[in-house]
Amino acid sequence: MPVTTTLNIPTRDGEADAFAAFPDHVDAGADRHPAVLMYPDGFGIRPALRDMAAELAARGYYVLVPNFLHRHGPSPVVDLPEFIGEEARPAVFAQLMPMIEAHTPERSLADAEAYLAFLAARPEVADGPIAVTGYCFGGLLAVRTAAAHPDRVSALAAFHAPVHADGPDTLARLTAEIHFGHAATDLTPEALTALNGTLSAADLTYTSEIYPDTVHGFTMPDTDAHNPKALQHHWDRLLPLLGRTIGRRG
Repeated sequence: MPVTTTLNIPTRDGEADAFAAFPDHVDAGADRHPAVLMYPDGFGIRPALRDMAAELAARGYYVLVPNFLHRHGPSPVVDLPEFIGEEARPAVFAQLMPMIEAHTPERSLADAEAYLAFLAARPEVADGPIAVTGYCFGGLLAVRTAAAHPDRVSALAAFHAPVHADGPDTLARLTAEIHFGHAATDLTPEALTALNGTLSAADLTYTSEIYPDTVHGFTMPDTDAHNPKALQHHWDRLLPLLGRTIGRRG
């Protein structure tokens, strides 16, 4: 079973609470593990995200899930129902959206510096490049982090995320191997063609695809957007990407 813990990371604007999961040293047979910085969706750190982090940790990774809304308080920043369905969603988003909109690129990059410094100092984390993953708005944060730190990030994965929101110049700065998994309701085939054209023009190694029959949030099992088949496809894409780029130990 993975080791799990909550912790605090010093940032420019105070401490960010976070969740970490990593292999048990006895089970893994190694003390240090490749790192994955996992940005949650806008709903933040909660059991569903902890379970996803533990899933990766069980496969040999140190997984850090930060509360990117830490300026508004520790997790949970707002009260969440156990299941986020159609009835609960509007009220939850009404609270969260002003906080998400306040999380500017400047704040994103300042926090990313802190998260990467934290990982570099952890005794459980192996030397070498890391991977960055993200869901929904967290996918955009993953893109920003990878674009700002091409020397540190060798893998980037984002799911049902506005990966193109910062424009083609940000995408052109990427050097990591990429997988983008889009919801069918988030991106038209024409928009996918344009996005992939930008990635190809930057000479990136990538896969970028629309997951069939999906709506925004399809990876999240505690929401009514969840699609079990698409979640499995997400793992089928993510795990080989990590294996090729940062490897695994244990």
